[in-house]
Amino acid sequence: MGGVKDHVVMFPFMAKGHTIPLLHLASFLSTHHHLHVTILTTAGNAPSLRRHLPSSVNLYLLPFPSSPLLPAGVESTDLLPSFSLFPAFMSATSLLRPHFHHFLHSLQLSNSLPLCLISDFFLPWTLPSCQHFNVPRLTFHGMSTFSMFITKYIITNTNKVDFKMNPLSIPGMSDSNLKVSLADLPDEVQHITDLDIPSTQFTLAAAEADDHSWGSIINSFTDLEADYSHRFQSLFPAGVRAWLIGPLSLLNNNDKTDEDDDDDECLRWLNGKPKGSVVYVSFGTQAHVEREQLEEVAHGLEMAGWDYLWVVRDVSFRPPEAAGKKGKIIAWASQSAVLQHEAVGGFVSHCGWNSALESVAAGKPLLAWPMIAEQRLNAKFLVEELRVGIRIDNAAGENGVVRREVVEKGVREMMGDGEMREKVEMFGRMAKTAVRDGGSSSQILTELIEELRKVADDRREEVAVAEESLVQLQRQDELVRTVA
Repeated sequence: MGGVKDHVVMFPFMAKGHTIPLLHLASFLSTHHHLHVTILTTAGNAPSLRRHLPSSVNLYLLPFPSSPLLPAGVESTDLLPSFSLFPAFMSATSLLRPHFHHFLHSLQLSNSLPLCLISDFFLPWTLPSCQHFNVPRLTFHGMSTFSMFITKYIITNTNKVDFKMNPLSIPGMSDSNLKVSLADLPDEVQHITDLDIPSTQFTLAAAEADDHSWGSIINSFTDLEADYSHRFQSLFPAGVRAWLIGPLSLLNNNDKTDEDDDDDECLRWLNGKPKGSVVYVSFGTQAHVEREQLEEVAHGLEMAGWDYLWVVRDVSFRPPEAAGKKGKIIAWASQSAVLQHEAVGGFVSHCGWNSALESVAAGKPLLAWPMIAEQRLNAKFLVEELRVGIRIDNAAGENGVVRREVVEKGVREMMGDGEMREKVEMFGRMAKTAVRDGGSSSQILTELIEELRKVADDRREEVAVAEESLVQLQRQDELVRTVA
């Protein structure tokens, strides 16, 4: 096979949590399915992406738009000095639209339009260009199927939802032990009826683009979320399918990352620890954690008595003198590799879906500490339905600060043995089976590629028929002129 049928284009949103899963997928499609893969990014993001990827994956650079509201050189959300600048960042990325359109046009001119575009949910403006060039658009959310189902239902049924009810009434959830309240929803979904809020306007536009896309790619697997996959898919127009092809972090276990030296140092440190004896702690790349809270976490970890490996974004942070004796604090880690290490016994996590799924795939229980976005829904799903973690008591303490005693209690409970650990280890085995040859995710990904190739064949045939018709018309015109 060759030419147009083998080309896949990906356009990740410029945030680590959105980008890394698609890099796993890009590498796998290139090395295992022998597809030609192109990733659209910007110059500021390219060096990091390049170090994640095999040479067979191409990068195509788009110029990041200048904005007076953004600091110079900030081309990824993890570099934003304040999360309050996120709306300005979103507005800047939308200015990439003409450059994206030009990119697809150049592919059309070279007769090499891709099988599809895999576009981040945060880039809804990619849809019109895909429609113009008849390129199937697949949306990548980077969220759990459960959280996508809940948010999608509310976004598309605002006239049916009684926001004053507690719990909310959501079809298919009445018989479930899992109850969703308004406070569990992402902030922008809580205010979805207020059309004057920019985040509401964006959310509705992105949902509309979803409805007119070819399908959705989901970083999850059937044994974990089959029921919610069907419910989520039922909210779309007929023919739009949700494809569960994860965990994407397991697709390329031997890949090196952009922090190889740090990886080696972390893994060497873990190699010297007994099995299941280390608590891994990370609150992600987006949420800001106050210094007072970091200090309470440090004390709580020390009081719990386990060794710990803690990723802290604030490189200036040092734990109080009374704490920090049993731990190693670092600025970055190859999270999937750390979680897969036998020395790690549990994960104190913000419950971003990438992190949560990596923990489940590694068979490690979680102390769920959600902070922003859909993380509260993820935590609810992990704790109340899957029962693979416990929830930190966010309400404890003054001024929103969770005190050290609460952290200690949560860590001790998470690191214990029992049903929770048995369940997450079971799901970990299921996750690994899903991505192996013959597993559910492997089969679904193969089916997806085959379907896209059929669509491309149909498109090529339509173009060929149109070109032949044009040739026939030109010949008829020439004949008429000759006779005349």
